[in-house]
Amino acid sequence: MSLEMKVPSPGESITEVEIAEWLVSDGDWVEKDQAIAEVDSDKATLELPAEASGIITLKAEEGDAVAVGAIVCLIDTDAPMPKEKNVTPEKSVTTKQDKSKDHQVPEIPKETYATGTASPAAKKILAEKNMLPSMIKGTGKDGRITKDDAVKATPSMGTKGDKLRETSRKKLSMLRRKVAERLVTVKNETAMLTTFNEVDMSPIFALRKKYKEEFKEKHGVGLGFMSFFTLAVVRALELYPDVNSMIDGDFQIKHDFKDISIAVSGPKGLMVPVIRNAENLSFREVESEVKRLAILAREGNITVDDMTGGTFTITNGGVFGSMLSTPIINPPQSGILGMHNIVERPVAIEGKVEIRPIMYVALSYDHRIIDGRESVGFLVAVKEALENPGELLMNNEIKKALEL
Repeated sequence: MSLEMKVPSPGESITEVEIAEWLVSDGDWVEKDQAIAEVDSDKATLELPAEASGIITLKAEEGDAVAVGAIVCLIDTDAPMPKEKNVTPEKSVTTKQDKSKDHQVPEIPKETYATGTASPAAKKILAEKNMLPSMIKGTGKDGRITKDDAVKATPSMGTKGDKLRETSRKKLSMLRRKVAERLVTVKNETAMLTTFNEVDMSPIFALRKKYKEEFKEKHGVGLGFMSFFTLAVVRALELYPDVNSMIDGDFQIKHDFKDISIAVSGPKGLMVPVIRNAENLSFREVESEVKRLAILAREGNITVDDMTGGTFTITNGGVFGSMLSTPIINPPQSGILGMHNIVERPVAIEGKVEIRPIMYVALSYDHRIIDGRESVGFLVAVKEALENPGELLMNNEIKKALEL
């Protein structure tokens, strides 16, 4: 019996997917639940598991756009499992020897220690020309580079080096094409503006140094920066609700919940899973959720539902060494907070110069719906919470807030 495998629906509103890569070949034996293909939607890359064991017949090519519900392959469930063919080493050697009799192998030119070696005079001339012996072919005995070879050699800005100059062409995945389309749309259809500030990370450093070991031992997860930033954003969104809204034609849509999207780099590119109802989460719960979503994204197991929704985004370019950037809004949201690397900088504290760990932060926002007062006030509120987390994020009950 031939089982028809159809494209399952990867999520609401998705009508087609693209065959990114077949993980098996036509005519292969596959086991039930074995991953046979990777398919791209405009939101994620997902694995397609075999629905039964048998011999597979492919009905779509890599790069094909296939409608949800369409047949992509057939599996012959009545076909017997093929026996493995074992070839002994002796047989392999014999076959190789037999073939060598039928084909003449061109004789390789003799090479010696002198091949490609420049004579002292040639070496001096090449050095003056800023050239390597490997850049030219010697005409001397056994390929030795002579003085005449060096004199005739002509260096140029485009002199080819030891490495091959290659160009490759690869079709963008559906996910990458959709990301590109969305980014261009944001630049063209929103009035995006970015405001900046700096945060003294000393108080958070002190808290983490004092409690991180106890926190990790009790909760099994590290006390990172994301919980502080997420809860600081939640507090700022309470103070400036316009930043937690989005525009829909002539209407403004406000949310009374805070679903925070976090940008995570995965093997298939940037993923933006969502922390739901972050306003109800503790430090431990935020850190656990961040870890869970990051693992799913990096292992390629993130689902469309994990990335659907979100009312505000946090992205951390600092993990890659970024000092400052202007993050692009994640539509249809109206704001995104960019974190950056932490660098010790001299700052003025009460009339004295001190060295403090400073992070630059950036808020990109849609000026059509968020005014300067709200955007600047929001970022200042984030800064205040991060520089005074004990009072503003923990209500002066640090151990209770960390559930220690």
